Amino acid sequence: MVNIDTVYQTVLAVANKEQRGYITPQEFNLYAKTAQLQIFEQYFYDINQFSRLPGNDTEYSDMLDLLNEKINVFETTATLTSTNNNNVFDLPTDFYRLGTVISSRKEVEQVNENELLYINLSPLAKPTDERPVYTYSNDKITVIPESITSISCTYVKIPKEPEWGYVVVGENAVWNPGQTDHFELHPSEQVELVNKILQLAGISMGKDIYQIASQEDLQNVQQEKA
Repeated sequence: MVNIDTVYQTVLAVANKEQRGYITPQEFNLYAKTAQLQIFEQYFYDINQFSRLPGNDTEYSDMLDLLNEKINVFETTATLTSTNNNNVFDLPTDFYRLGTVISSRKEVEQVNENELLYINLSPLAKPTDERPVYTYSNDKITVIPESITSISCTYVKIPKEPEWGYVVVGENAVWNPGQTDHFELHPSEQVELVNKILQLAGISMGKDIYQIASQEDLQNVQQEKA
């Protein structure tokens, strides 16, 4: 988890330091949601890229391990019951990517729609309650045979939308932790969140806040190495 107030105060500090204008809580919350989703979706792109490269013998420097660690927090399970007593199951509203489908403690095999015709025509391959199959499309799972009305699945959920909650005191917005939802991303993403939000704010304000923040980060790194 990344504390959203820490991120907001850092963003405000950079914007105010450069006299680039004030970022309202409403604007910040909008940018925060977009930034978190961009970082989250990048995980899966990076996994696809790094999986093509040989792993590193040093455990903590293997990028695939690091990416999987960041994604693990979003992995969850759900029990699904078919609607209208048919064999179609709606996935949870926070669903992002499907993992394993399970029926009667057994993994259900996924097949393509065009494979079903040939599978059903084969006496040996035809799905049964003990050996079901499923197709997946448009956030719905269809299980064959139709007699199966309850399944479970593992999946990766979408991060909960962050929200910097506040109350208005006088004319000022004061942080209200009780109405706040922090970023669900790995703590190591704090700097990336700040940079992305500054970039989004810069685009909105027609200014180069993100570039300023990047230059400051570079200066800090150089100072640390000196």
